[in-house]
Amino acid sequence: MALATNLGYPRIGARRELKKATESYWKGDISANDLIAAGATIRKSNWQTQKDAGLDMIPVGDFSFYDHVLDMTTLLGVIPERYGFNGDLVDLDTYFAMARGHDTVTAMEMTKWFDTNYHYIVPEFDKDTSFKILSSKIFDETAEAQSLGIKARPVLIGPVTYLSLGKAKDESNPFDLLPKLLPVYAEILGRLKSMGVEWVQIDEPILAMDLTNIQKDSLKTSCAALSGCGVKICLATYFCDLRDNESLALSLPFDALHIDLKRAPDQLGSIIKHFPKDKILSLGLIDGRNIWKADLHKAFKLAHHAQDVLGSDHIWIAPSCSMIHSPNDLDLETRMDDQLKSWLAFSKQKLSEIRDLATGLNNGESAISSQLEASDAVVKDRATSSRIHNKDVEHRIKTLEPSMFARHCDFDKRRLVQHAALDLPAFPTTSIGSFPQTKEIREARAALKKGTLSLPDYEHAMKDEILRVIRFQENLDMDVLVHGEPERNDMVEYFGEQLQGYTFSQNGWVQSYGSRYVKPPIIFGDVSRPHPMTVEWSSYAQSLTDRPVKGMLTGPITMLFWSFVRDDQPRSVTCKQIALAIRDEVVDLEKAGIKVIQIDEPAIREGLPLRRSDWEDYLAWAVDSFRLSSSGVVDETQIHTHMCYSEFNDIIDSIADLDADAISIETSRSQMELLEAFVNFDYPNEIGPGVYDIHSPRIPSQEEMIVLLEKAATVLDPSQIWVNPDCGLKTRGWAEVEPALKHMVEAAKTMRGRVS
Repeated sequence: MALATNLGYPRIGARRELKKATESYWKGDISANDLIAAGATIRKSNWQTQKDAGLDMIPVGDFSFYDHVLDMTTLLGVIPERYGFNGDLVDLDTYFAMARGHDTVTAMEMTKWFDTNYHYIVPEFDKDTSFKILSSKIFDETAEAQSLGIKARPVLIGPVTYLSLGKAKDESNPFDLLPKLLPVYAEILGRLKSMGVEWVQIDEPILAMDLTNIQKDSLKTSCAALSGCGVKICLATYFCDLRDNESLALSLPFDALHIDLKRAPDQLGSIIKHFPKDKILSLGLIDGRNIWKADLHKAFKLAHHAQDVLGSDHIWIAPSCSMIHSPNDLDLETRMDDQLKSWLAFSKQKLSEIRDLATGLNNGESAISSQLEASDAVVKDRATSSRIHNKDVEHRIKTLEPSMFARHCDFDKRRLVQHAALDLPAFPTTSIGSFPQTKEIREARAALKKGTLSLPDYEHAMKDEILRVIRFQENLDMDVLVHGEPERNDMVEYFGEQLQGYTFSQNGWVQSYGSRYVKPPIIFGDVSRPHPMTVEWSSYAQSLTDRPVKGMLTGPITMLFWSFVRDDQPRSVTCKQIALAIRDEVVDLEKAGIKVIQIDEPAIREGLPLRRSDWEDYLAWAVDSFRLSSSGVVDETQIHTHMCYSEFNDIIDSIADLDADAISIETSRSQMELLEAFVNFDYPNEIGPGVYDIHSPRIPSQEEMIVLLEKAATVLDPSQIWVNPDCGLKTRGWAEVEPALKHMVEAAKTMRGRVS
């Protein structure tokens, strides 16, 4: 029999119960036991949902209070010394300190999980790193599932992926630690075996990337070591095809191999041709990263082909990857347009698609004839809907001119006129955009949606907040101000709500990091801007002050990758459609007297394909899209961009090709390490290296910021340096923001005195 399986399920709760519980714990409103109980309730619900859907095997260990990589770090006992931990098992406070820091200790670094918008906590290694089981989480949750009658398949990040995701804090090579690491993995598997576990899922998505010889040898060594631990191993890879790693993957001593057939359906033919006859192939046919209903006929054709070659007993049906990247339940969407809703499937609905495909393999195509007919109707409805295509947008894309992708003059000439127009001091200070979204702001927005607050009253409240933010920045003596974005819910959702071709969910939340969840817009058709989106707010803010106020926009690449994107045309086309809409907004902001415009692009690095051979094409259209959005202004208008939690070394030339006048980046958690890419490349434009970590509640001192700026000034020309936080301040409170920004401004003034 072909089995219906899963790789992971959304951990946040159908109504964001985890966020509420976690943030209540951080505030001290609930106890650790209360938080643990909330987690148990979510897990029980998730397992029961999957069991009720008819899944034959259900993942355990996919739940996390913050991040599954951090969970693996605590399980393996890789606790940096600065946290002062010396107990038997890692407690919640130590766990959250590693993720968020606190008053006396900095958080661990955070970066993007492969090519997703999910952020993970980066493991820290050195040559003396040792490993020891310091968390019972995976064992406790396995026992918990077993007690509920769940056929549990524990999930672990594989040792090679884990070492690859980490960072050495000295000159050592993390892979030198493999001989010390593998015995702990073996101990973990041994304990799971003693609990009656039959299958363990070992995630090695690194197999979908370009591998070094060390990584290849480490995969062979680790799989050989773990294959003798008494449990069956499902080796899972996803996000790309195996390509040149296919023969390596198929040679490893696994019991089942999972492959992503949504991202890479063409790999199936070669894999089943060479697949070991005594192994099981897990077919990732249902998209774990997007929200469109599956084309069941197309998916069933692939599954049936694999069945013909391998036989039903050697086939599992699964999502392409863990569903943590997909919203929870479409049934909660009570306000969505019926036609658009009929095109969608969230995680709960994807379980039915998995079960349907397995049923079709086991009982014949006729057993799922009604499901196939319904799927065909959806495919036809999407393809023929008049809501998808906009002839005006198609015409603009077809008539793009080369001049639309470049500023009038080179940066050296632009810089002179911009400095004359703005008249800023050395080490100019600014922030990234958003200021704290207070309880009052959120309540006003909710009241507007409910109809209990009128639009004029809402706008009046937001203008009062903008005035407060402007006066606050003036009092601090900041140089380039922002309006604080009180009117915005999310940096992508806010713009998507005003663009044609987008729709929205009520409860389509996914985790970005920790308790930070986002509700990605859904791009279903051609994108256009029917009216200005930010001009009124920015103009009002500028009218309150003589200092320059930045116009704040989200860039086309981020609008694309932080949305659920239509899958019926190339992403490059959709991205350029968005770029034209942003270009129109940039031009209107300039006409309204806004002299500095920031176009945020934190997603540009995460969109980079996992394989280098695919980079050139992606970077070409990504850079073109940004330049298309930003190049409609005169030389005096200064264009900024912001990027966070990304490694830039490999694509620094493309970052320079964006031709932004100033770029702000995250550097505080890495202690300015990320600046090395800009130094080695001799980056010509201006840079704002973030001088404090806004994802941590701790308030850095003025002296800490000066140290970071001094580091920056040793590797950059001081005339290049801006001073700013590493990201927006939306998630922080005023009690943290006020002293932190005061310290930042004073640090900048100290640096001016040292270089004058």
